[in-house]
Amino acid sequence: MILNEKIKAFEVQLTGVDGEDFGIVPTSEALAMARKLKVDLVCTSLMSSPPPCKLVRAGKAKEEEQQARKREQAPKLKEIRLTPQIEEHDYETKKQQAERILKSGDAVQFVVRIQGKEGAQAKTLLESLLNDLAASGRKKTGIQLSGKQAAVQVDPLTD
Repeated sequence: MILNEKIKAFEVQLTGVDGEDFGIVPTSEALAMARKLKVDLVCTSLMSSPPPCKLVRAGKAKEEEQQARKREQAPKLKEIRLTPQIEEHDYETKKQQAERILKSGDAVQFVVRIQGKEGAQAKTLLESLLNDLAASGRKKTGIQLSGKQAAVQVDPLTD
């Protein structure tokens, strides 16, 4: 994204703040108009001649670029470990931690360490967590019981 004085083209295809089309305008004139309106002149593509530019509220261009970068990043997978004999307060803490992670756009993997015959307890614990987190995310994998642990991955809900 190229802003204001960094646009080197002699003339640009200009679009106004409210989407009005100004046509092909000399870059110096477009910059003067941007300064007068206290907005930024943003070049949207360098692939055509003259390059299309638009007048954007000051600071909004950077916000849009940051949002686009955030969307491009693959969601991270965060692991939360639990035990089958978890206390109610600790359960609530882990649930809130998972909600925060899911709202930030990352996935959560719950892992419950199992000893002996705790498999059914672990499965019940993970099912109740999935029910409580239904508003924030949905399970990607089923509950997987294997040897010494039970695990389930929860992905964030996409808007």
